[in-house]
Amino acid sequence: MFNNYNSPQINTRSVVFNLMAINIVFFLISKFLPGLFPIHSPDMFLGLHYPASDYFKPFQIITHMFMHADVFHIFFNMFNLYMFGTILERVWGPKRFLEYFFMTGFGAMLLHTLVQAIQIYMICGTIAPTSFIINSNERLSEIINAPTIGASGAVFGLLTGFALLFANTELYLYGAIPVKAKYLVGGLIAYELFRGFSNSPSDNVAHFAHLGGALIGFIIIRVWNKDKNSLY
Repeated sequence: MFNNYNSPQINTRSVVFNLMAINIVFFLISKFLPGLFPIHSPDMFLGLHYPASDYFKPFQIITHMFMHADVFHIFFNMFNLYMFGTILERVWGPKRFLEYFFMTGFGAMLLHTLVQAIQIYMICGTIAPTSFIINSNERLSEIINAPTIGASGAVFGLLTGFALLFANTELYLYGAIPVKAKYLVGGLIAYELFRGFSNSPSDNVAHFAHLGGALIGFIIIRVWNKDKNSLY
């Protein structure tokens, strides 16, 4: 079955193309026209903040998924969106693919926020600290006020979806080492789990957001898979 999708080609009418275009536009505007945004930086305005933060705005629930830190960040996400999203969109159709993309993105956000809430509770004994408490503790302020950006959570959902549908398809690690999709994606998830619990102070990657996207993706595929006709 996968042979039909060996060479994904971009379709300008596709959901994948439009998602990529939105991400690229957001990236270019944030890097070259930062003055358009009212506070601090585009990342602070459009990136996701913990709900107790003074910087939190409801629209960040969506906009944070289209923001990226640098060229490497957006390249990695757009490359995987193109390679795996194009295939999944062909399998599911545009509507179901778009639903899946955003559901995994929201799942990533929810798990990331839940982990933040646990960290915050362990520091100050409440998940909803006041501004005074936040500003009096540097670590607490860092957790609550640092923006979270990127489509990586949804991308991990795409990787998980691909690994479930095309488990034995060989992907080429570093362009040379053949690895079955189920092992490669499983390894990536295991790495994210390890890094997430390592809790290194110098690590600013939202590992639990990646895991949230993968988890919700797994759940969605299992639910959809109960009705084979709705999946294919």
